[in-house]
Amino acid sequence: MRIGDALPEERIEVTPTFVVSTAIATRDFQDVHHDRDLANAKGSKDIFVNILTSTGIVQRYVTDWVGPEALVRGVSVKLGVPCYAYETLTLFGQVLDTEETGDEVRHVIEVLGRNSLGEHVRASVRVVLPGGHA
Repeated sequence: MRIGDALPEERIEVTPTFVVSTAIATRDFQDVHHDRDLANAKGSKDIFVNILTSTGIVQRYVTDWVGPEALVRGVSVKLGVPCYAYETLTLFGQVLDTEETGDEVRHVIEVLGRNSLGEHVRASVRVVLPGGHA
């Protein structure tokens, strides 16, 4: 893994079931994540993905690419436009930094998630690999 290496693009179809099930799985019972009528009444065009789901998607995207030996040391997320049901979320990533420190290799990976409205999420994920696994 080198600075500038690109992660493969990943597309996630954001179905209503995906939005609802991930909100419940993260114990987020806010109505805007599972009740379309109430979401509309609050000014939203549909139910939308919660921040914990966006964070989990980013983390899984990176760990699927880096491999099972990676230890996630931090995820910093900035949300943009909502990710509504019936959207396609497309993820892109690249290695921003890498540093070998004796018995481990540290990497910083930037992830962008976009849908039809624009940038949904921008994140920085810090991972560590055991020494010799660069």
